[in-house]
Amino acid sequence: MLFYFIFAAVINLGYKNNVKYRPSIVNIAFLLILTLVFSTNLTIQAQATRVPNTNKKLVKIIKDTSVVIKDTTKVIPDSVSKRSFRLSKDSMDAPVTYNAADSGVMIIPTKEFFLYGEAKTVYKTAQLDAATIVYDQQSQNIRAFGAKDTTGNPMSNPKFQEGEMVSLNDSIYFNMKSGKGLTKNTNFQQGEIFVNANTMKKVSKDDAFAWKARFTTCNLDEPHFAFRTNKLKIVMNKLGVSGPAYPEFEGVPMPIGIPFGIFPLTRGRHSGLMAPAFSSSEDFGLGFEGLGYYKILSDNVDATVRSNIYSYGGYSVNLNTKYIMRYKYLGNFNLSFQHSKILNRNTAIASEFTGGKTFMINWSHNMDSRALPGTTFSANVNFGSTKYNSYLLNNPYQNYQNQISSSISYGKSWNNKYNLSVNLNHNQNNNLGLVNLSLPNVTFNAVTIYPFQSQNQIGAGKWYEKLGIGYNGSFQNQISYYDSAFNIQKILDTMQWGASHSIPISLSLPSLGPINITPSVSFEEKWFGQQSTKSWNPTTNKVDTAISRGFYRAPHVSFGIGTASRLFGTYKFKGNYVKAIRHEVRPSLSINYTPDLAASYHYTAKVDTSGRTYRFSKYDGTGMGGGFSEGTFGGMGFGIDNLLEMKVKDKVDTSADAFRKVKLIEGFGFTYNYNFLADSFQLGNFNFYARTTLFDRFNITSSFTLDPYEVDSKGFRVNKLKMPGKFMSGISNGGISLSTSFKSKTNTDKDAKKKEIPIDPFMTADEQQRQLQYVKANPAEFTDFTIPWTLTVSYSLQFSRLMKSDYSGFKVQTYSSLNFNGDFSLTPKWKIGGTGYVDVAKGSIQQMSMFITREMHCWQLAINVTPIGLYKSFSITINPKSGILRDLKINRSRTFSSSTY
Repeated sequence: MLFYFIFAAVINLGYKNNVKYRPSIVNIAFLLILTLVFSTNLTIQAQATRVPNTNKKLVKIIKDTSVVIKDTTKVIPDSVSKRSFRLSKDSMDAPVTYNAADSGVMIIPTKEFFLYGEAKTVYKTAQLDAATIVYDQQSQNIRAFGAKDTTGNPMSNPKFQEGEMVSLNDSIYFNMKSGKGLTKNTNFQQGEIFVNANTMKKVSKDDAFAWKARFTTCNLDEPHFAFRTNKLKIVMNKLGVSGPAYPEFEGVPMPIGIPFGIFPLTRGRHSGLMAPAFSSSEDFGLGFEGLGYYKILSDNVDATVRSNIYSYGGYSVNLNTKYIMRYKYLGNFNLSFQHSKILNRNTAIASEFTGGKTFMINWSHNMDSRALPGTTFSANVNFGSTKYNSYLLNNPYQNYQNQISSSISYGKSWNNKYNLSVNLNHNQNNNLGLVNLSLPNVTFNAVTIYPFQSQNQIGAGKWYEKLGIGYNGSFQNQISYYDSAFNIQKILDTMQWGASHSIPISLSLPSLGPINITPSVSFEEKWFGQQSTKSWNPTTNKVDTAISRGFYRAPHVSFGIGTASRLFGTYKFKGNYVKAIRHEVRPSLSINYTPDLAASYHYTAKVDTSGRTYRFSKYDGTGMGGGFSEGTFGGMGFGIDNLLEMKVKDKVDTSADAFRKVKLIEGFGFTYNYNFLADSFQLGNFNFYARTTLFDRFNITSSFTLDPYEVDSKGFRVNKLKMPGKFMSGISNGGISLSTSFKSKTNTDKDAKKKEIPIDPFMTADEQQRQLQYVKANPAEFTDFTIPWTLTVSYSLQFSRLMKSDYSGFKVQTYSSLNFNGDFSLTPKWKIGGTGYVDVAKGSIQQMSMFITREMHCWQLAINVTPIGLYKSFSITINPKSGILRDLKINRSRTFSSSTY
């Protein structure tokens, strides 16, 4: 496009020359370019505004076209590329692309360039759009203005975009060389913040100052809320700093303010302080929670330190670090320490405060399977003080978590023939303060090999070639102690170890039609590091236990043959909806023989003053599941499994042959055995089970064990079968679990995105609970207002028959609980909900929380009440939903102890 401007300067016309006239002029101008290109250093740049046409040397050179102005040094022929050239001080260091819907005008003497009508220029990463753009080449200043339509409303206001920053303005004054500029009535977005400034001054590439500014996270033209300040500094993509500011709602200023504000604008991960939240509790006092610092240690590791401080003197510190190495491993480590001082409400204790020092360690690690093929390593460690969970404030999810466990696993496979697994396990009961450690547990197995199978087998092979032999071995070591009586010597005294070896031999015989026959032989032996012997103490009138350490063996061998089959039956209907009901029966039968090799370590001991005796094993409670059952077994085992399903008309697909299967019962049946060689109690227990999902809604699982023999007054078995009418009274243990969930249809478009709780795969259990607590405190962010109501209910009942600790009889322990969670919309913007846990066995509600929330576009109102729980509380919170202003909230909360509610 350079020839246009040279042509205008040479002919010096006193009128505007249209670019569509006289095409031959173009050729003349092109020749002039070739002549002057080696002697001129004329540089043309672009941008414009409308001015009165008073200069006769004003030439119109563009109309309804787009032009690219290029650096003239880039078109020098190779033959003269080695010459030295002087560049003008006002030369551009990059090409400028521009266009205008109306026209472009250049004034040669003043080196000014004008673009009219939807003007647009692009220079490097900067783009400017406006109704009129003016560029002064000598000063490298740019001016941009908007226009008004016929009704006087603004249109084509200047829009400036550089990188990810976009601003709309009434006018722009900008110097391309220094990067400084001045804008009027500026609107732009930086990160999550929307800023409107009466006057904006850009003093460098990254720094800008605003006068009479309004900033908000609401993206509406008239925001629901905003903060106003007279002074605001913005460092692009880093932070914003304001002077005194005051909030306004719906344009109405509030009689409160903040002395200054600091708003991080960095995108992605960045280190920085984490603001605390204020809390008030009758048990802990006033406090700041969540005060901390986030630090990026490297591209693969970061760390977070949080702390809670309370006025009664209690505090807690939490260190969490996360790490990841792509294609190798990922994980996190969490260390928490509490120094709790809780107001004492127990008058029987003289001290003013209770509590103490507790800790919790969480470690999670997973190795990528591609790092070392054939090798696996994972860890999920949760280890700490038994009182840690109960000292957490406002965390009902963990306050009642009385069981915690850990596991570390290492696995190695050799060509999928030999497998080694090493595990370290831990579990503890916070109610009892009992800690159990299993370290290490080692398992090694060799897959079944077929020694008689030919390497070049053709066809099905001989029956004896299917004879297989394998090996399974394991080693366990267990330590138990109470955390209140921690002592190394006592811990070593509780150490128990054991090992188990088994060699299964199997043979697959040819099937007899629908019947499969499988014989088997199994050799097994257990090793123990100790024996326990119980005896009656007439002085104390109780059973004493003596432990002897050493190396002990318990062998076991069994022989068996089993068969299984499948039977089908279908009942067809003539109705239009139900086509057929299909019943599948899977019977199994086995015959087994086990010689009595366990009689040597079983004995009889007196258990009460009446002379009652009981048979014990020397390996009871010594690990590896104890010893084997005594007595010779020669008998049969029988079982039946059932499947019941129905074929019905598909309501979605209306074609004639469109049917779908509905499972009525996914599985139900029973198993039992009969010992022909036993002199008493020949019939074994009946084990019943059932599971199904009804209407794709109700999940039901049930199982129970039935003892067919009579019992005496204290619950001990008597060798006499129950009468048929009393048969069901022999149920010794079992349970049933039911769960279901309902939700109404969405009241918006089917493609509307559902709000979900963000899930971080690096989160520890403690972090997940904190995330749930945040969701609970901010339901408006995670409640789906498009669904009018939801309801989830689960019920569990479990019972077991256990011998009393003094061997005086049996007792039945029952566990029954009900959990519910739901919400419903009072209006399209108001929603109420709650969650709770009921201990049905005790007949009491253990925990209940309720919330009511208001959806308000860019901010939220949440009212949370916990009327029942270890710590009862309520809170009212009003705050923006944006993460950057989340801590600017109005909050009123109180916490009460259980004894005062």
